[in-house]
Amino acid sequence: MIVRISGEGQFEVSEDQVDELNRLDDGLTKAVDAGDEAQFKTALEALLASVRTAGQELPADYIGPSDLVLPSPDATIHEVREVLGDEGLIPG
Repeated sequence: MIVRISGEGQFEVSEDQVDELNRLDDGLTKAVDAGDEAQFKTALEALLASVRTAGQELPADYIGPSDLVLPSPDATIHEVREVLGDEGLIPG
């Protein structure tokens, strides 16, 4: 699975990491739904850190589609609220 972090780059993440990403996405969604800014920042950073750690960063010149696009680390709770689907950021 190719995951893009807006403003950073793309990472190839193995399919066996999807459950962990979904777990972190659930925490992010709950924080957004509750309007909890502090928890939102913590949850967003945990999700992005998991992608960076579990994924293999692709070369900057890689041109290919992303399976998933995550917000940048400096995204606001309001920006993320606008792009959240019924299943969060990560369809599961």
